[in-house]
Formats: sequence, C-alpha cells, structure tokens
Amino acid sequence: MDREPGLSVRLKLTLSYAGFLMTAGALLLAAVWVFLLRYVPERATLINHDDDSTNGVFPVRSGLLDVFAPRAVAVLAFLLVFGLVGGWILAGRMLAPLTRITDATRLASTGSLSHRIRLPGRKDEFRELADAFDKMLSGLEAHVAEQQRFAANASHELRTPLAISKALLDVARTDPNRDVGELIDRLHAVNTRAIDLTEALLLVSRAEQRSFTRERVDLSLVAEEATETLLPLAEKHGVTIETCGDITPAVGSPALLLQLTMNLVHNAIVHNLPEQGTVWVNTGVRPKTAVLTVENTGEQLTPRLASTLTEPFQRGTERLHTDHAGVGLGLAIVKTITQAHDGSLTLTPRSAGGIRITVELPAKSPH
Repeated sequence: MDREPGLSVRLKLTLSYAGFLMTAGALLLAAVWVFLLRYVPERATLINHDDDSTNGVFPVRSGLLDVFAPRAVAVLAFLLVFGLVGGWILAGRMLAPLTRITDATRLASTGSLSHRIRLPGRKDEFRELADAFDKMLSGLEAHVAEQQRFAANASHELRTPLAISKALLDVARTDPNRDVGELIDRLHAVNTRAIDLTEALLLVSRAEQRSFTRERVDLSLVAEEATETLLPLAEKHGVTIETCGDITPAVGSPALLLQLTMNLVHNAIVHNLPEQGTVWVNTGVRPKTAVLTVENTGEQLTPRLASTLTEPFQRGTERLHTDHAGVGLGLAIVKTITQAHDGSLTLTPRSAGGIRITVELPAKSPH
C-alpha cells in the first residue's frame, strides 16, 4: 500500500515528550506565581526601626513581576531545549527494538527466513513482539522446507510411473512380437498408480486450503461406512475389524473425514500381521472434542519410527513393506485433513506390536 510520507514515530515521541515537559513546567510556574500573588502584598511599607518612623510605601507586586517574568521565560526555553534533546535521545532508545524488528521484517519480505531477532533483555511488549515474530519465522521456515521436500518428492513419485510407461512403450516399439496383452496390463497398472497419486495430491491441496464447508458429522457413522467399505480387503488379508462407539458429533467435511477414516483403517489393515491380525476402530466424546481411534496388531514399532509415519513418501528401509504399497500419502493425508479441521493427531506404538492412532476433532457446540 502506497502512503504519503509523514512524521517519524521518533519525532512524534520527541515532540510529545517536549510538549509534556513544557506543559508541566508552565503549570509549575503558574502555581508559583499564584502562590506569590496570594501571599505577597501589593504594596509594602518600609519602617525605620531606630526611630519608628515610616520611610515610604513601595509597590511589591509590580517589581516581583519584573523579576519573575524573564526568569520564567528562561526556564521555559530551557525546558523546551532539554525536552527536545532528551526526548529525541529517549525516543531513540525506546524505539531501538522496533528498528530491529522492522529490519527483520524487511529481510523476511525478501524471502530470507533463516534469521532471528533474538531481542535481549527482560520481557516487555517489544520483546513479546520479537519473540512472536521469531516463532512465526521458525514456523514459516519449517513449512516452506516441508513444502519444498513435498514438491520434490511428488515430482519424483510422478516421474516414476511416466518413466516406466515410456520404457514399456520403447520396448514394445523395438520388439513387435512382444505380448500386447501383458504390455497393456502393465501400462494399466502404472497408469492407475499415477492417477491415484495425482488424486491424493489434489486431496492434500484441497485440505490444506480448507476449501470445504463445515457440517455436522457423526464420526461413528463415518467409521461404520469406512469399515464396511474396506471389509473385503480385510478378509483378503485375514484381518478382523472390530468397531464400537456411540454417537460422536464433530464439525467438518463429511467427505474429507470419510477419507481420513478410510486411510486410517486401510493403513491398519495392510500394515498388520501376516495372518490373524486385528484392527480396532473406536469413536467417543471428550470434553469439547470428538475422538476417533484406530489401532492394529503388527510388528513392534519404536517411538522414533512412529513419529515419521505421517511424513509423505517415506519408504525407507525402516518402513513396513507389504504387497499393497499405496502411494505413500495415506497418513500424510490424515495429518493434513486433521490440521485443516483444527484437530490433533497422535501416533503411539502398542507394547504388544502395531500402533494406536488417535484423532481429536472439535465437537459441535450445542445450540
């Protein structure tokens, strides 16, 4: 926003200090003058004590005014100079922290997020502002770094199926006798994976932008729908799903919350024991929050590994591998949807193996 130039804050404070000092000085001089007028007589009689004779009557107040006025003007002039000089120095010292904050803001506007103000001294309004600004810069830096990693990983993940498709087509071009049916099947599988990844990326973007309408949602019904939909997959993997919970009202997008629950249950099914695994899906109400908990049996997980499971495209050697790799965004989508609903996501390894994932969402306020 373009603004017309105006007086600096330091000059305004200087004029304010000087003006206040002048006003206080003028009031003090006025009080002294009123005191003198009240207790000093208008005329005084000079008496000779040796012979008790009167030498004459002299005007006192007129002479007092002649003496008081120039000195009062001199005092006010001194206060004006002192107020301007002292006010300028004092205002500079008071505004020094604000100058550092302004410089940091200008650096941040150029894209530099690594610097911090780190304003020294005890806590006051300026230091609270500086600390809040440092915290904001830390959050922005972490968010930008996360987005850059996400973009790089997404580009890599999208490039992989395209590169495979190109390789298959090149092989088919150089080998006309190759089985066309096998080639079509492999291209179909690669193309399906690319579509699934693209849809997952679009879902993440939609959730991050919070471009959805909030409605009343019963998490218990959402959990039932998700488990019924994924029941065939659970039977294929030999996993039993147990669902329980009363009516659990929350506020959010029914479609996104269904996707969140589907991802949690799907993840619990495919990352489970090789046989006779179990998935528990529970919903409940806490003060001011609605809770969805999904836990499963499985291999032993460390807290450090559990804390990385919500990062996108994490397929390192420590991640559990199954025949259903997915696109690497299942729990990342859960985390994004939870944050978009102002909720919290907690991952806790189970002592017997597997993991417990808890989602807390704001409950609908009663009318």
